[in-house]
Amino acid sequence: MTTDRIPPIDPDILLAFGILSGALSVLGFIPYVVDTLRRRTKPERASWLIWSVLGSIAFFSQVYEEATHSLWFAGVQVGGTILIFLLSIRFGAHGYMSRRNRVIFACAFAGLVLWYFTETAVYALAVTISVSLLGGAVTVLKAYREPETETLSTWVLALVASVCAVLSVGAVDWVVLAYPLYLLALYAAIVGAILMGQARMAAVPGRWVPRNRRGH
Repeated sequence: MTTDRIPPIDPDILLAFGILSGALSVLGFIPYVVDTLRRRTKPERASWLIWSVLGSIAFFSQVYEEATHSLWFAGVQVGGTILIFLLSIRFGAHGYMSRRNRVIFACAFAGLVLWYFTETAVYALAVTISVSLLGGAVTVLKAYREPETETLSTWVLALVASVCAVLSVGAVDWVVLAYPLYLLALYAAIVGAILMGQARMAAVPGRWVPRNRRGH
């Protein structure tokens, strides 16, 4: 694993960023779980299934590449993602195994095969991030079209957590940085989609009322 060190950073600071990224991720999942159980939020089943499978691959590929403090973020993200997927089975929206999703899982399997034969986790990570973008695009589109079915605070906290995860790496190591940077971009897109969706729907009188004005 080749890295270019940035100016030396106190290891305790890097550890603090790593722990903070994990803690913020935990806090972010809590309102999403609560809103899902209360049927306010409807997880996109396909996205959470894809993220559960591919996120697990990305996590273990980072372990293989000897990531350290950023694993707090990746580990919590995978655990929380699997939990939301399980909740989506009952409380989610839309279907699972479309033709597109089968292609995604085939690509993920191909990445694992490359990893197995080359012993290079970069292949698995690259395939994971590439095909995971398709799952993310589904939720971004849903967040824009149906902003009331997503929990904004969860995605904002996840966005901040991903920034902390990037800072916790402490080196210009693109293999280790790839996954948190990808999630940072994804979460920024989802937050932007929710806000634009809210603005779009608020412009139509009587079409949408924010949650804090519904008496919840």
